[in-house]
Amino acid sequence: MDPAGAAEAAQVTVRGLDIFVILLYFGAITAAGIYFAMKKNKTTEDYFLGGRNFPAWAIGLSMVGTSISSVSFLAYPADAYKTAYLRLLLTFTLPVGVLVASIFFLPFFRRGRVTTAYEYLEGRFGSGTRLYAAIAFLITQVIRLGMILYLLSVLVSHLTGLNTYTCIVLGGLFVALYTVLGGIEAVVWTDVAQTFVLLFGGFVCLYFIVDALPGGFGDIIRVGMADNKFSFSEVEIGTGGAITVLPMDWDLSFYKKTGTMLLLVGLTNWLFEYSTNQNIVQRYCASRSAKDARKAMWICCVASIPIWGYFMFLGTALYVFYQAFPTQESLDMLVGANGKAAEGILPYFILNVLPPGISGLVIAAVMAAAMSSLDSSISSVSTVGVVDIYRRHIKTDADDAHYLKAARYFAAAAGVTMILSAILFKMYEGKTLQDTATTLTALAAGGLLGLYLLGFFTKLGDGRAIFSGIVCTVAFSLFCSLMKVGVISPDTVAAIENLEWGFLTQALKYPLEKMLEFELYYTGIIGHIIMFSVGFIAALFIPADKKRDLTNLTVWTQDGSPLD
Repeated sequence: MDPAGAAEAAQVTVRGLDIFVILLYFGAITAAGIYFAMKKNKTTEDYFLGGRNFPAWAIGLSMVGTSISSVSFLAYPADAYKTAYLRLLLTFTLPVGVLVASIFFLPFFRRGRVTTAYEYLEGRFGSGTRLYAAIAFLITQVIRLGMILYLLSVLVSHLTGLNTYTCIVLGGLFVALYTVLGGIEAVVWTDVAQTFVLLFGGFVCLYFIVDALPGGFGDIIRVGMADNKFSFSEVEIGTGGAITVLPMDWDLSFYKKTGTMLLLVGLTNWLFEYSTNQNIVQRYCASRSAKDARKAMWICCVASIPIWGYFMFLGTALYVFYQAFPTQESLDMLVGANGKAAEGILPYFILNVLPPGISGLVIAAVMAAAMSSLDSSISSVSTVGVVDIYRRHIKTDADDAHYLKAARYFAAAAGVTMILSAILFKMYEGKTLQDTATTLTALAAGGLLGLYLLGFFTKLGDGRAIFSGIVCTVAFSLFCSLMKVGVISPDTVAAIENLEWGFLTQALKYPLEKMLEFELYYTGIIGHIIMFSVGFIAALFIPADKKRDLTNLTVWTQDGSPLD
């Protein structure tokens, strides 16, 4: 195949077949939502958990579809295309996270037959703690929904020529529609289908790259090795294409990215995901047994790591392809010139190299990747909104039909919020979306892992002690957020130096200078440590009510009763 000829042909071909394939895919997903709305969702138990009757393989593949989102399909290749494999380190600790979660975390959610991850916290620490955790979760989902929808809109914009903002609105409305209609049944079963579709799309892209390169697959390995694209290091590419490899340290430091620290970030992220994230816990609860839930966790783990690695490799393959067949557009995306972001490289390849029809299938795969994550988050937001906030604090005495209707309203509201968040991502310019997402998620984590670990592994504390941890964690996260947006900067230090406050000036200046050197990737780790440490120390001085019943609320007070 002649890539230049294929690109020229693609630019003049009316892609009616592509549009047909995409519309066919949209129609099938919408039909699934309508089917489950009519046949399955008669109660909130059906809408939120599908009657708690999903088999392990369906839940496991659904978890894969949720985690292997358009972040994988677009942002991972973009990251590898522009840099190297440094952020892949974050995924390597997933087996450890799953092992810990399957042994220690899962019983707390299965034994209590809860609907959300945050019901546990009320039993352990009180209703205020549950409310805090639910709100923190909703904030992280707003970030996640917006980022994924933005990435989807990039592709649709390339395909149709529509304004990106228009694509955000249309894409958001479509995903919200079938999720609002179908509930968790539509989410799980469409996620299973979409997982296979997105994998097919990734394999098709690599096939055409290998077919086009003169040396085939060997060229990818040879050029990638020569240019350090497989390394776990930062790679910077100058405007002229010159490559600078920044050696990766493996020491412990909160002031720079190191291999060891990124592994710790990854482990923290997975423990956070499998103990506090409603997207995951909702699937624990929807499984037909604890045994099925454990199997699902390992199915997700075994499938996800190779898939993440594959999409990183696809980014390297794209880099090698455009070294062999360079275009101005591909160079601009590589170096970040002329407003071109690396996230556009895969859509650019799809539309300018793949033949009509095939490109439609791959575009559907990218859309599948996005939708399998968006629908899960919308469903989880609806569940938390109704169960942890609306039914618990606002309307406490309505019948189930009322809460089912409220669930659909909450899902619709999540769709609108997702669209607004995506518009903000469009307006933000960062290194790559993968980099930005990791930082923002850390900022919004709210110390929840530290909170759950304090609940699971100690018998100390109640809502009063936890409040101290929440205040300190929120203050720390707020400070880091102000650093992120530049409100607190070196200019702030300079302003403090001008204050004639004697010793107090120096006392303020030094910690601020050290904080400004802090790597925001590690905000989540520090937040969890602050929550656990402050809550633990406060609990030593604020004795909990001795009448509390902690049966099955800590690892030390389990009574051995069956999980199901």
